Amino acid sequence: MRTMPILEVENIETYYGGIQALKGISLTVEPGEVVTLIGSNGAGKSTTLKTISGLVKAKQGNILFKKNDITKKPAHETSLLGMSHVPEGRRIFSRLTVKENLLMGAFSVKKKSVIDERMELVFKYFPKLKDRLEQKGGTMSGGEQQMLAIGRALMMKPDLLMLDEPSMGLAPIIVEQIFEIIKELNEEGITILLVEQNAYQALSIAHRGYVIQNGEIVLSGTGTELIENSEIRDAYLA
Repeated sequence: MRTMPILEVENIETYYGGIQALKGISLTVEPGEVVTLIGSNGAGKSTTLKTISGLVKAKQGNILFKKNDITKKPAHETSLLGMSHVPEGRRIFSRLTVKENLLMGAFSVKKKSVIDERMELVFKYFPKLKDRLEQKGGTMSGGEQQMLAIGRALMMKPDLLMLDEPSMGLAPIIVEQIFEIIKELNEEGITILLVEQNAYQALSIAHRGYVIQNGEIVLSGTGTELIENSEIRDAYLA
């Protein structure tokens, strides 16, 4: 029996002023999948995530999340439905401590016992954060800040985790660690929509992928199919 997609994006068009950034993007994400968006800088990958989460409004099209129409909903409302978005550049609160950053991720949770339980789950994936609870976020390394950004998103206990360029600016060994954690999160039931400049890394863990060029999806397939596609190899994997 076919499952219903957790996310359905249909023909969205997004503008920045008079400039059209997305030109009819359509995609689906099934429960339990890792789906990746790949493409060159400026292709529309980050704008797609921002439009889905409500940080940017679509001028046309529809977005359904868990059967809810979220096309016009602001970001704080989509997060309450179970969608967490880790933006490009991490965007942690640099003057707040690790603990305070994590608590910001659980802004809608009232019970301390639930917050403590979720924080322990974050520490399971990112044990370094437990040792740095009172450290200011801005004094951490890039890799640690990325872990904190993902940990903050996990405090919402999301059904869908959207990650925008999680490997950006990180050393190769840290990139490997981040992608291992992404795989582990998925194996434990979190559906993931991933934007990533490192196309090979992304496709290696993705069930499916979409290729975006100039605000349009030009190709889709399984992660393996896209890795083996000669045009994709020449454009993104060389």
